[in-house]
Amino acid sequence: MTHSHQNLLGEPPATLLPPTPEADRELAEGTPAAEVASRHPTVSAAWAALAEEALGRPERQLRDTVEGYAYARTGYHRGLDALRRNGWKGFGPVPWAHEPNRGFLRCVTELAKAAEAIGEYEEHERCVQLLRDCDPSLAP
Repeated sequence: MTHSHQNLLGEPPATLLPPTPEADRELAEGTPAAEVASRHPTVSAAWAALAEEALGRPERQLRDTVEGYAYARTGYHRGLDALRRNGWKGFGPVPWAHEPNRGFLRCVTELAKAAEAIGEYEEHERCVQLLRDCDPSLAP
């Protein structure tokens, strides 16, 4: 006789952020991320785009890294606010496969990169762990 074991504790359900169609459309149409962030300051995707731009500059300088860190940190906090408003309790899946979650997850990724670049290794590790916890496919 084969017995299967059921996880009685279970994992919390995935948190799925609502779409932000106007901001997403503006970003897709090539509206500068700074303009989108100024019109939609709660949308993490705009802050992620700003962070990626700053951290992706050729011959990046320390100022670019700090700028990217600040953008990523802002989007990260805006994302945490949105996640909490949508039932997230600080843990549980936040899947990349759900498009509206990607702005937040991109901010966490960029924050990890920037933190590592300025020698803030504990923050880097915390961000990498958060990515693993949200969606194991994202973190190295």
